[in-house]
Amino acid sequence: MTSRPSKDSPIIIIGAGIFGLSTSLHLAQRGYRNITVFDKQPYHETLYSYSRGCDSASSDINKIIRSAYGSQTEYQDLSTEAQSAWNAWNSEIKVAGTSSNQDGENGALPEGITPHDALFIQNGHLTCSDATTLPDFERATIENMELAGHHGTQLINNELKDIKLASQQGLKSALQPFGKPVLGVLDTTGGYVLADKACRFALHKAKRLGVHFVLGPESGLFTSFVYDSSSSSAKATTGITTADGKSHPAALTIVCCGGWTPSLLPALDSLCETTAGSVFMLHIPESSPLRKHFHYSRFPSWSFNMRHHGAEGGLYGFPVDEHGILKIGYRGTKYTNPQGQSDGQERSVPVTKWSSPSSTSTIDQVPQQAHQVVTKFLDEYLPELGNSGIRISESRLCWYTDSFDNHYVIDRVPGYEGLMCATGGSGHAFKFLPNIGNWVVDVIEGVGLDRPVIKAWRWRALQDDDEPINKLMEGSQGPRSLWNVPLVSV
Repeated sequence: MTSRPSKDSPIIIIGAGIFGLSTSLHLAQRGYRNITVFDKQPYHETLYSYSRGCDSASSDINKIIRSAYGSQTEYQDLSTEAQSAWNAWNSEIKVAGTSSNQDGENGALPEGITPHDALFIQNGHLTCSDATTLPDFERATIENMELAGHHGTQLINNELKDIKLASQQGLKSALQPFGKPVLGVLDTTGGYVLADKACRFALHKAKRLGVHFVLGPESGLFTSFVYDSSSSSAKATTGITTADGKSHPAALTIVCCGGWTPSLLPALDSLCETTAGSVFMLHIPESSPLRKHFHYSRFPSWSFNMRHHGAEGGLYGFPVDEHGILKIGYRGTKYTNPQGQSDGQERSVPVTKWSSPSSTSTIDQVPQQAHQVVTKFLDEYLPELGNSGIRISESRLCWYTDSFDNHYVIDRVPGYEGLMCATGGSGHAFKFLPNIGNWVVDVIEGVGLDRPVIKAWRWRALQDDDEPINKLMEGSQGPRSLWNVPLVSV
């Protein structure tokens, strides 16, 4: 096992998404003094905005916060911890705003964030379906949240006592937010976060703690690992090279590249694969009364038919944002983009309209199937939009890294010294931006490795008698490959 780095050892993190940001932040808070984060995106200029060329999963307008995890109490507890951290960040922004120096990167707040901003909006998250009885997942969530002491936080939307509780908390409209009734549970501890602003705030905090960021398509773009050829056992990783031709030494290199990670670490084959969610935006004019109707004070974040509905389910959404954007996502089918690699294997890699010129292709379309499922949902459950002439105005592919079991992979890379990764977010990692890095540092330091959640994140292989949650690496001939599905422009 690779030895623990000293507090002065050079540590390199590849990727400035949530895993990279959080890890750098917590390393610095633990007293590590020589941390450098590399990323091809000039986030200090693009501000994590997809409209300005950022195509990572972290580069988004909003993400769901929920404690609803069924029987997976390890993530329930992690979410409770994260929500406390989000609330602390909200308070920190308010306090920082009283500083006399609020402008620029060296100020109390980063660009685009004011003392009036809240990163975490706790307006509830509704997990719902078209079922006639409450699914086992929701029942398990209620039971486990009660056992954890979170009494009365999970409200069943067709029970009178829970409707009364929701009314007392000003959340009654969040129980049935659609034009057609649904059955579900409102997690009153949840809501959503402003993703791009949250990333900017985390980056700003890390910088103020001394983390060095190298951002841009030349100086920040990882090209290869550097190895110590004299090592007689495992490959000793001693740093990286970047697209500007420079080498950067490191005692520990941590790969946090989101959807790009599996193609950079072939050891992840059959453990993780890059898959695309489909995201759709509708713009509600400022003059429309629907701005008020879909405001976060009335309309929750939500997920619909997320389990056991196959390609017809897997929908989620948000209230309207400050710019009038109503966002709906689809993960009923997780699409792939298999590409041949130098070792002869196919691996899925992200492709968007912002893909670099060196990529094999770019794409500004989405799968027709995803568009049809979302359009059907809009017609049935949010007809007021169509009746007001509001249609889908923009779409994107959002590339995640799925593991076969939906658990993260936070561990040393087998067969390598000085190399580890934090990946496999599987579409539910962003909520842990403020706290996941603390757990990554525990893994680095060998602290509490027998805790259930850290054991779940260890490097692993699918066993013959296991049924994977996500089927991986079906290749370019597979049914989810973008090569084989009709695409549409919006």
